[in-house]
This record gives sequence, structure tokens and C-alpha cells, in this order.
Amino acid sequence: MTLTEKLNAYEKLMRLDKPIGILLLLWPALWGLWFAAPRMQRLDILLIFVLGTILMRSAGCVINDYADRDIDPHVERTKNRPLATGLVSPKEALIIAAILLLLSFALVLFLNKFTIALSVVALVVAASYPYSKRFFPLPQAWLGIAFGMSILMAFAAYRNTLPPIAWWLFIANIFWAIAYDTEYAMVDRDDDMRLNIKTSALLFGVFDVVAVMACHGLFIAILVGIGLWTKLGVAYYVGLALACGMILQQYQLIKTRDRDKCFAAFRNNNWVGMAIFAGLALDMYHRIRIF
Repeated sequence: MTLTEKLNAYEKLMRLDKPIGILLLLWPALWGLWFAAPRMQRLDILLIFVLGTILMRSAGCVINDYADRDIDPHVERTKNRPLATGLVSPKEALIIAAILLLLSFALVLFLNKFTIALSVVALVVAASYPYSKRFFPLPQAWLGIAFGMSILMAFAAYRNTLPPIAWWLFIANIFWAIAYDTEYAMVDRDDDMRLNIKTSALLFGVFDVVAVMACHGLFIAILVGIGLWTKLGVAYYVGLALACGMILQQYQLIKTRDRDKCFAAFRNNNWVGMAIFAGLALDMYHRIRIF
């Protein structure tokens, strides 16, 4: 194998060729940063969180593929992943994951002690997520906790404390993750059933579409409540309205449970996160408020 081929395999192992996961982790982090420091963003903290998001998501993908290395070859969607095909060895994957995690931790060392402590919790949750599919019937909630840790870390970085709004954002993100990752799980439903993998798509059964929309509804409802609580303005609600429109579009995609359409609905959540952040950032730019 040439060096170029090996580097391409590493890129695919880290999913750098498919940045949707990075974006779904980045948007909650940005929400947390803007809510935690509405008056002014520090460039150093912003860069740490953006780079940390890329590194942690990449590490999470490597750990996930290592954990699923005996399962992925038997799943249609994952059978061509580098570990499944043998392009990357398990030892190489562990080395890459260790390097990515060390780089992530090195970034956090520039922040306060509370944020560093939370980063250790985030690492444990993220590293254990791939294994939760073996025993936990709702691993999508575990994913929501893993992805929501960036919200808590954002507040810790700026305020050195976790006010109630941080926890409400955290909870909202869990519902969002359950919604979009259930759409993702609907793609693999048949393979997961055959391999006895735990997913929300199997847990919810015939109520999967209802559950997705209910979680989306709770997600938006909490964000509306946060907006009212913090006295945000029109731009924020315009962002939420756009997000609601996209969520309704997702319903049209998933209601037939077609695999390709369910995957398209999952990918659509990047725009949901972007719309919410754009509304939040624009509103805070025009109307700086302290809650």
C-alpha cells in the first residue's frame, strides 16, 4: 500500500471525508459558548473548542470502528470501512486514537481546572459510547450526553460554574441527539436486529417516527423556553422557526422508513444546528443581554 493510500485510509477511519459528525458536535459547543459569553467571545477559547471538536470527533470515530471491527464487515453501510476491510490494523487504530486524544487533552490544558476535569468525564463517556450498544437499549441518549459535554465545558471555561441554563441546553441536546441518531439507526435497523445490536430504532419499534418527532419537539420546546427565560429577540426565534421547517421536512423523509431518505433526514440536522446558532449569534450581536 502506498503512503497516499494509507493516508486516505486514515482519513476515512477518522471520517474526515464525512464531516457531518463534526458539525453535529460543533453546533452544541457553539451554542454553549455564545450563551456562556454573550458579550464577547475570546478567540483562544473559540479556537480550542473548534479544534477540540474536530479531534474528539475523529478519535470517537476511530474508537467506534475499533469496538465494531468484528461487526462492521456484516453491516451493509459499514462493510467498506478501513478496519472492516483490513486497510488499517487494530493496532494502528489504537495508536491513532491515542494521538488524537492526547492532542485534545493538550488543548484543554490551556483552560481552567474545572473544564479540564469535565474533559476527563467527556472522554470516559465518549470512549464508552461504542460499547453501550451492547447492553444499553437507548445508546442514542448516551451519544447525546457525549455530544452535550461540550456545552457544559463551554460554561465551565467562561464561568467556572454550571448555571441552570447550561443543564437545560445539555438536556435539549440529548433529545436532539436521540432524534437524529434514531433516524441514523433506522438505516441499519435490519442489520442491527440480526446482529443483536441495541438501538433506539429497535427500542421504539413501530413508534420510531413518532419518537423522533417527539424528541425533536421537546428539543425545540426547551430552546423556546430558554429564549423566553433569557429574553432573546426575534432573530433567535427566526432561527428556531427555520429549524422547525427543516424538522418537518425530516418527517416527510422518514415517514416511509426508506433507508436513503432516513439517512438524508439525519444529514439534514446539520442545517438545523446551523439555523439555531445563526439566530442565536445574530440576536446576541444586536441585543446583548445578561441572564
